[in-house]
Amino acid sequence: MESDHPVSKKSRLDNSVDCEMEEVPSNAVGVKQHLHWTQWQMLDSILPTGGFAHSYGLEAAMQSRMVNNQEDLRSFVIQIMENTGSLLLPFVYCACKSPDSETWVKLDQLLEATLTNEVGRKASVSQGSALLRVAASVFTEIQALQDLRKTFLGSKIVSFHHAPIFGLICGLIGFDSEMTQRSYMFVTMRDVISAATRLNLIGPLAASVLQHQVALDAERMVQKWRDRDVADASQTVPLLDALQGCHAYMFSRLFCS
Repeated sequence: MESDHPVSKKSRLDNSVDCEMEEVPSNAVGVKQHLHWTQWQMLDSILPTGGFAHSYGLEAAMQSRMVNNQEDLRSFVIQIMENTGSLLLPFVYCACKSPDSETWVKLDQLLEATLTNEVGRKASVSQGSALLRVAASVFTEIQALQDLRKTFLGSKIVSFHHAPIFGLICGLIGFDSEMTQRSYMFVTMRDVISAATRLNLIGPLAASVLQHQVALDAERMVQKWRDRDVADASQTVPLLDALQGCHAYMFSRLFCS
């Protein structure tokens, strides 16, 4: 039998008030939950953006005997994330903060002038073009993506580099800048480790362990390089740029870069 004790009544009243105060409009909850699904899809390896066709210079590093074992691989992954954070994260951040075509064109042209490594430049263009094509086909509710592709596809104005495209798309579909930058670092880390498994440098289980172990390093890179303007973009590990540039001269290649 339910008690009518004053304390019990007060508790029920407090709980009722708490529930009313915490009530959130159902449409707001729906939008937030839908955004979560979109975030997961952007990070899903099944999204055909072509990222797994590139090793970020790992294949060349292995053939050059710069990376020979799992310990070397861990160091290589951390250096890749460091370089990505210092050079590319500012472009991702600025494109996400101002997801409009005018800002994106300026960022794309600036990155085109910044990348001196021809192999890395072509890889960036290839991945960016594929990402925009996929995003325009998947996120059909974002008309700006279709308009962007129709306007600039085939033009000589832009090159469709990956970092600005990634930031632009994330900004248009509702990601905040912090989530966007962390996502870009995750995708980079994931793709490098995936390349290592296909090069038989590491097994799938060991790759998962490595990804978990370097997560703290990835977060440190995000905190170190986040929210920076493109004027602060810089190359911090030039040896990686040189290694990736050697990829085109290898006799036998599994990856495009």
